[in-house]
Amino acid sequence: MARRRRRTRGRNVQGIVLLDKRPGITSNTALQEVKRLYQAAKAGHTGSLDPLASGLLPICLGEATKFSAFLLNADKVYWTELRLGETTTTGDAEGEVLERRPVPPLNAGRIEQVLAAFRGPQTQLPPMYSALKHQGQPLYKLAREGKEVAREPRAIVIHRLELLEHEGARLVLEVACSKGTYVRTLAEDIGEALGCGAHVTALRRLGVGPFRVKDAVTLETLQAAGDSDGLDALDRCLLPMEAAIQDRPELRLSEDAAYYLRKGQAVLVPRAPTEGLVRLYQGNGEFLGIGEIMDDGRVAPRRLVSLG
Repeated sequence: MARRRRRTRGRNVQGIVLLDKRPGITSNTALQEVKRLYQAAKAGHTGSLDPLASGLLPICLGEATKFSAFLLNADKVYWTELRLGETTTTGDAEGEVLERRPVPPLNAGRIEQVLAAFRGPQTQLPPMYSALKHQGQPLYKLAREGKEVAREPRAIVIHRLELLEHEGARLVLEVACSKGTYVRTLAEDIGEALGCGAHVTALRRLGVGPFRVKDAVTLETLQAAGDSDGLDALDRCLLPMEAAIQDRPELRLSEDAAYYLRKGQAVLVPRAPTEGLVRLYQGNGEFLGIGEIMDDGRVAPRRLVSLG
């Protein structure tokens, strides 16, 4: 007996919303609000921001969700404010104070000396207050129950770590880092290296891969646009789905090659790159998805869009 297809509720809308999430709400709450405003059938975000944090949260709608992993794995840029002399249960201002210590006399030279030690490749132990899972349970749920489990250190890279401001117990930094970096953990480690401990009091994500928060819109702006001019105004705020992979080379396919590629077959394309992932377009400019160059020079489909 043939299975019935589940009816899709919502619009079949495609693209990426660059959302400037306000502090105080979860990333999932922001996602669901964008999905509601767009009346979208399908939506997903590209890496959670803590409720405390604000800033760039790219949200993928429709077929764009197929490329969300590229943004999830992309480098990030953060602005963060630290309070020296206090450690908390969560590593940020939402936790309870664990310890208070005097802040030693610090100058820019001493702070720079400490920051220099944190730049470059390193390992970082994920915090208990994180969404990582242990035996199917998010670590933060276990942490709230007073439990602590062993975690494996992760390889990360701090590409840039700059001192922006320092006054008393207040320290402001800008961090450019690889995926999987916990700024709360970095803040705690910097505080320990300075001899007084620290926690994050404010966090704002400035960049995700090729995107910057200056180009983002708030939920309030989206709501106002929808109230004023309807879905057309909201759709004008969308980036094309291929914007998530704009750093990949572009490759145009003939109509025949596009036909066979859509059937799941690798195809030979003249003047294709010799390796790596490529953005695939039909000759008329229609975006097909992403492909990978095989050892024999053919292009194999990896993530294709389906707009039918």
